[in-house]
Amino acid sequence: METTAVRRDLLLHLRLFWDCRRFFCRVAIYAFCASALIAFLIPVRFQSTTRLMPPDTLSESGMGMMAALAGRAGAAGGIGGLASDLLGVKSSGALFVGILGSQTVQDALIDEFHLKQVYHDSKIEDARKDLSEYTAVSEDRKSGIITIAVTDHDAKRAAAIARSYVDELDRLVAQVSTSSARRERIFLEGRLQNVKTDLDLAARNFSDFASKNTAIDIPEQGKAMVEAAAGLQGQLIAAQSELSGLRAIYSDNNVRVRTVEARVNELDKKLNEIGSAGTPGGGVSANSLYPSIRKLPLLGVTYADLFRQTKIQETVYELLTQQYELAKVEEAKEIPTVKVLDAAIVPTKKTFPPRTVIVLLGMMLGTTMAMTWVLGKTRWDAVDASDPRKAFAVEVYTTMRVKLPRFSRNGTSNGSNGHHAGNGTGKLPERAEEQPTDVKQGSA
Repeated sequence: METTAVRRDLLLHLRLFWDCRRFFCRVAIYAFCASALIAFLIPVRFQSTTRLMPPDTLSESGMGMMAALAGRAGAAGGIGGLASDLLGVKSSGALFVGILGSQTVQDALIDEFHLKQVYHDSKIEDARKDLSEYTAVSEDRKSGIITIAVTDHDAKRAAAIARSYVDELDRLVAQVSTSSARRERIFLEGRLQNVKTDLDLAARNFSDFASKNTAIDIPEQGKAMVEAAAGLQGQLIAAQSELSGLRAIYSDNNVRVRTVEARVNELDKKLNEIGSAGTPGGGVSANSLYPSIRKLPLLGVTYADLFRQTKIQETVYELLTQQYELAKVEEAKEIPTVKVLDAAIVPTKKTFPPRTVIVLLGMMLGTTMAMTWVLGKTRWDAVDASDPRKAFAVEVYTTMRVKLPRFSRNGTSNGSNGHHAGNGTGKLPERAEEQPTDVKQGSA
């Protein structure tokens, strides 16, 4: 009997729905139009995704860099808790995820893309919150690949923000790196600048001294000057011997005597120039290209000192340059670099809203509400008018309907401007009991 009753009720409901099929069709059409309008009025959103390769395993110095980086970024307000969990971090992937969610990175992106105006926020905290809602950063536990997904109403801006996340991550990691190789590289940079200044000064002093004293190479010049003086001295001795022999044979007015005597005087003059040119009391020759022999010992000390200083600075500069290049290589090895697996591109397909789903759900919701309304109205009509529950509900509905203001077709209230619906005299009823006859009968 229960099964038969259920089947009978189901058949009655189906018959009722079939009789109201035109009403359901109208409701479905209205729901379709309304849901389609809502679906197309909702702003579209695009999602741009970039993926990063898992960072290399950190060395001991890299762990020190990691602690300092976590402390600095946490002080900015994002990942301070990572500093206490370093022992549980086996790679810098978790650190990268924390940096991407830090306030340092968020503030840089907000300033770069003017996100306060885009999100219609007046405070930086609200802009950070909106950016966090539109950004999803995750790390795959198995592969270690880091995924950055940015959602925005503008497809180009979404791709640009995703790329800027990678740039800010790379810049921040390199900026706050405190590894030993980085400290060594910074120290060598300062030393190279100082040594370069000292080398330039020593080279300039040496050049000024060499130009002033015509001292190109004192040892070689001294050797050449001694050999030249020895040659002149030998020629002078030979000429003096020849002059003595000729004077023994000829008079002083003889042409041969006078010729040899002139040669002896010239050789003696040249020898004096080589030996004492440029010294106090010595002769000066305008065509002298070398310092004098007597001046060579004095110039040799200063020359050797300046030459030694220049060579020392050159050697130090070469060694520091080699160490500087090695330090840069080591720093590049120790700093975890950001390697992009999939670069962010401008999306061409929207991710929200799902318009087809919204339209279908709207139609289903409208039809369901119509069916509920039909079933409720049918059951309401089936209730006896003498039922006290129905009488109470009708009384409450009638009272509320009378008290609510009514509006005419022009949009003005019928009770405004001193007029009341139903009397047309501009006067209000004297008592609240003055109700229309049909309303009182309905209440009864």
